[in-house]
Amino acid sequence: MQREQISVFDIFKIGIGPSSSHTLGPWRAAQQFVQTLEQKKVLLLVEQVKILLYGSLAKTGRGHGTDIAILLGLSGDDPVTFEVDQVGPKTDKIRSSHKLALAGKKEVSFYADDDLLFLFNESLPFHPNAVTFQAFLSNGTAISETYYSIGGGFVVKDGGEDQHKTEVDLPFPIDTANNLLHWCMKTGLKISEVVMENELAWRSEQETRQGLNNIFTALKECIYRGCHTRGTLPGGLNVARRAASLNKRLIGNNIYNNFDEWLTAIRSTGDSFKNILDWVSCFALAVNEENASFGRVVTAPTNGAAGVIPAVLAYYIVFCDGNTNEQIVQFLLTASEIGSIFKKGATISAAMGGCQAEIGVSSAMAAAALTECLGGTQRQVLMAAEIAMEHHLGLTCDPIGGLVQVPCIERNTMGAIKAITASQLALQTNPDNAKVSLDAVVKTMWQTALDMNSKYKETSDGGLAINIPISLPEC
Repeated sequence: MQREQISVFDIFKIGIGPSSSHTLGPWRAAQQFVQTLEQKKVLLLVEQVKILLYGSLAKTGRGHGTDIAILLGLSGDDPVTFEVDQVGPKTDKIRSSHKLALAGKKEVSFYADDDLLFLFNESLPFHPNAVTFQAFLSNGTAISETYYSIGGGFVVKDGGEDQHKTEVDLPFPIDTANNLLHWCMKTGLKISEVVMENELAWRSEQETRQGLNNIFTALKECIYRGCHTRGTLPGGLNVARRAASLNKRLIGNNIYNNFDEWLTAIRSTGDSFKNILDWVSCFALAVNEENASFGRVVTAPTNGAAGVIPAVLAYYIVFCDGNTNEQIVQFLLTASEIGSIFKKGATISAAMGGCQAEIGVSSAMAAAALTECLGGTQRQVLMAAEIAMEHHLGLTCDPIGGLVQVPCIERNTMGAIKAITASQLALQTNPDNAKVSLDAVVKTMWQTALDMNSKYKETSDGGLAINIPISLPEC
């Protein structure tokens, strides 16, 4: 049986908000479908396309921008490079002109009300996030493919394989936390060092470090942009952005002109407990307000939980002197391995497991990374991840209005603070006395996910989503 091989760049992906499973995944699926049409040499024969959204993609698709992502994916645009300020104008033009240029090459008529259907009462058995693409050709035939967006931007084609790398011979195959600990104990390597050795099976160390530098650049640009952008989030809830005003209050009269000068200014505001709490919350709010605004973010491991890891990383950089390239690489490598263990043993999709699968996993990842970077042993690193997830078990996903805003944005601040607390607890504890292992909590999280009612799994059919009276405009 082939093992699932997950790279650091599978866990951390640069993309556009607001959701990795409902935006990035469908975007990638649309790109894959167009590539199929090109590979079969039938792209120029297409006369009409239809898109069918099922399950959670249908129920919260509009709030998550699923339709927008699909239109851009079919157009041949890429979420890594597409200009975020063109998301609205381009999709508005497609809708108003009733023209869609597949891969930018073949123009077909497109009427969203008829050709992009939200099947609210239909689900497919493999996963709640399903989308079917149909292309009708001029020769009278049709091509249909179904994709599942399984969380974190990962996409699986029905009857096919996960969109993934070619299988390689990893020096340290890892499926569980116990596997990881085995290799650490056998080699004496840190968790981040084990991960780097595995990454060498795919690319050179220089390429991996450059890729992680690109990830960090995207993270810091997102934090900085979010802390300096005011306004109201799109979607109709009229949620005011808070990070910019909080940043202004906290920074006082300090003057700065770029990210590095800003960090220096933040340090000068002091390291009191209250001040650190405020800054960590500010960092997390900033990222998820950008995410909710179709901004450029990094899945960590999802978009809905994209603020936890950058907030804890920024805390480490600013308040723990973690501002070197080596320390940042160490942080990201460690975090990614914890994320991959949760994906292999449970899920990182809120549509499968509720918010424990997103905020809970991101908090565990951040706790582990911070613990290693602060000098914790391999066992303390795993203990920190376990503590963080243990106190997210059962967390539901009930986005109001189907938007990744309430309670999602504030939950990132909670996940970040819990990660720091979990790290401190682990660093002050002998892990030999731990009663719960990371593998046990991964198993428990998956069992909880299976038992959780579907109305608490990103459907907006339960919880806050039905108890907060709102009136959203028609999408």
